[in-house]
Order: sequence, then C-alpha cells, then structure tokens
Amino acid sequence: MTDKQFCMSSYLAYRYIERPDVDFFDGLHHENITPIPVEKRVKVHTTEDIDHDIQKQFDDLHASGDKLGIMLSGGMDSANLASYMPGCDAYTFRFIGGADRFNQELQRAEYYTQRYNLNLHYVEIDWQTVENHLVACMKAKGAPVHSIEPQLLQAALQAKADGVTKLIIGESSDLIFGGMNQLIAKDWTFEAFKNRYTFTKPEDVLEEPVDVYYLFERYRQGDKIDFLAFMDNVYSIESPSSYMNAFGVAGMPYHDPYARLIMAEPLDLERCRNGEPKYLIRQLFAMKYPEIPIPFKVPMPRPVDEYFATWQGPKRPEFKKNLDMSKFTGNQKWQMYCLEKFLNIYEN
Repeated sequence: MTDKQFCMSSYLAYRYIERPDVDFFDGLHHENITPIPVEKRVKVHTTEDIDHDIQKQFDDLHASGDKLGIMLSGGMDSANLASYMPGCDAYTFRFIGGADRFNQELQRAEYYTQRYNLNLHYVEIDWQTVENHLVACMKAKGAPVHSIEPQLLQAALQAKADGVTKLIIGESSDLIFGGMNQLIAKDWTFEAFKNRYTFTKPEDVLEEPVDVYYLFERYRQGDKIDFLAFMDNVYSIESPSSYMNAFGVAGMPYHDPYARLIMAEPLDLERCRNGEPKYLIRQLFAMKYPEIPIPFKVPMPRPVDEYFATWQGPKRPEFKKNLDMSKFTGNQKWQMYCLEKFLNIYEN
C-alpha cells in the first residue's frame, strides 16, 4: 500500500520507513535490511573469543579469492578489523574545504594503516559528492536516505575502481557490544527516551504529520521503556540498511564481522556507564594497539553543519511555512532537505 504522509513522518522520526508494507508512491518499493538472527550468531564470552572468531572469518575471507578493502575511520571498530588485513586497501574519508575537526580522525586512521601495513586511500568528500550520488541512493532505496549514504557510495565506487571485490565494515559493533554511549547512559523514562531517540519530530516540520510513535509503545514498561530491546530491533534495521543501499548501488559486496557475533552474557551497563563503553572491544583494541591510548567513539564524520549553515529550509507545501532553521541541527536539516528533494523527483 502507499501512504505518503506516513512515510514522511516515519523517515523524519526514525530515518527509515518503519513499515515494510507501506511505500511513498505506487511502483516504488523500499527495502530494509534483515539482521542476522540471534540463533545464527556466534556467542562470545571474552575478548579472546572475539579475536578467535574474527580471525576465523578473515581466514575464510582471505581464502575466498576476494580482494579485500576496509572502510577505515579513526575509531576502535575498524581499527581492530584492520589488524587482520595486512597488505589490504583501506578507505578513509577526507573532507574538502573545512571540517578541521575531523583531522584527528585522519591522523589515527593513518597510524592504523602504518601499524598493519595497509594501503591507505583517501576518499575526498565535498558537497558536490553528495549532489553526484544522492539521487541514485534515493531511487535505489525508494525513500530519502541517511546523510552517510552518498559518501559511502563514493567510497565503494572508488574501491571498485581499485579492484576491490569486497569491503569490510565494522558498523554493528556499537549495537552489539554496548556503544551508543548517550543512549545507554541511564535508565530512561518512556517520554524522555522517545524525545531523545526521535531524530526529527514530524509535528515540528510537517503540515500533516502522522503519529508514528506507536513504535516506542511496543517497548513501554509502565513509565519506563526497554531501550535496549528498542535499539536491538529498530537501530539494527535503520543503520545497516544505509550500508546495504549505498553498497548495493555500487554493486559492492561487503562483510561486517561484528554482525556475526553476540555477547554471551548480558551487557554490563554499569561498566559502560563508568568509562568503559564497549569494554570487550576496548580490550581487543588494547591487544592490537598496546602502544597507544584507546580512542572514544566518534560517529562517521559528515559535515552537515557546514553544508546547511545558510540553508533557508524546505519550500514544498508539505512543510510548515517560515520554519526557524536555527532551531534545527545539521542532521535534521539534512533530513528535511533530503525529503524535499525526494518528493521533487517523484512529484515534479
């Protein structure tokens, strides 16, 4: 079925269309990723278990005949995976025209490649990169997209031109091993978590918003919420679907070693909340890079604040008039911009 109003609200609130049976328009179908079932994942108790299983996965990957590349940031997750890939190609984003705050990320990525003898390639990103790839990403997805997708597509195309036949990513580590520091920082009340997790409130920007907050109700526990289950079932679809779509447009197979794992014991929230988020992954980093401090998580860089610093806001009639854009973050402005551009493609 089609329901444009629902799809607009769902995209703004969750960054994806939550219902797989509802599309924006006739003949345009969106697809979300299906996470690997829990029963098919390998249970890990210790850092040594993680190291052993990831090494086994890489033994199979190296034996497959694929030429491997890795999406390498300055964080722990991809740095750990780089240690299993000596001699392979690594792809790191570098932003043209500002975004100096990402320089430390670059320096760490450069260190990781030197430490394990990877061939480092910069993926140069600017607004033109976004414009070059945004429409292709949206048409493939059948929906507006996450702000990382155009740059992921650029990286995948560059790797493909270099002869890489499979890209390695570490996207799932945060969800599986207790990253996402701010979301697990406390036991949330229902309303507080709903307000914190909602990316852009549809009622703040749309003329005819649809109430899509039923998704939170599924996890309500009185005035509290089972926020871990919510993230397991919602974030596990929203975020990996961006990689599936961007790499799919490029025709680039990929592999996330962390996605094949699951913690055998419940996450130690107190440990995460007292300075050790992703404690098992931190220990793995200390094994692989004992000579340097453990970095804290930095989200995949994309300079949306710079991109939309002077943007005046959406003009289509679906959006409220005279929105005060100073009240919105760069990521929220991206969502409005992307949604408007998507509607322009199919309704103009």
